[in-house]
Amino acid sequence: MANDLFGGLSGALGGLVGGLANSGLVPKDTPEGKLLAAQGELSGLQKQEAEILTEIGRQAYAQDPDAWPQSDKLKLIQSNIDSVQAQLDAAKKEQQAKEQAEKEEKAACTCPACGHENPEGVKFCQECGAKLGGSAKKHCVSCGVELTPGTRFCGECGARQPE
Repeated sequence: MANDLFGGLSGALGGLVGGLANSGLVPKDTPEGKLLAAQGELSGLQKQEAEILTEIGRQAYAQDPDAWPQSDKLKLIQSNIDSVQAQLDAAKKEQQAKEQAEKEEKAACTCPACGHENPEGVKFCQECGAKLGGSAKKHCVSCGVELTPGTRFCGECGARQPE
């Protein structure tokens, strides 16, 4: 863990150093510029080396997992990863359920006739007086055809609809 932390800081510092050397803030032909450029290049190469060694280690472990003394620790860590992943998945489902409930609660307060969003707890729309929580389907008072919410005149027979 400490190596990861310091390795990460070293990589970040190396990137900063290399960036300073290439930015023109520190002239490249001065000893300081040469030092910064070399440190930046060294850091980049060390990062590449670490990535390749990591990949080699993964491949070697995959060929014979039980040959390594650290395999028990690794299996424990992988088990912990699976456990935490399950917790994460459960938390995501819980969050989705909460969002769905909030969406449904908001829909219950939205008037099916005019679309006005009413405060929680009211039974009738404060904009048009329609009953809330009822069927979202509205039918023509004259011919009975299904209308979309907010329709004032029936598209089938032309009858004016009550608001």
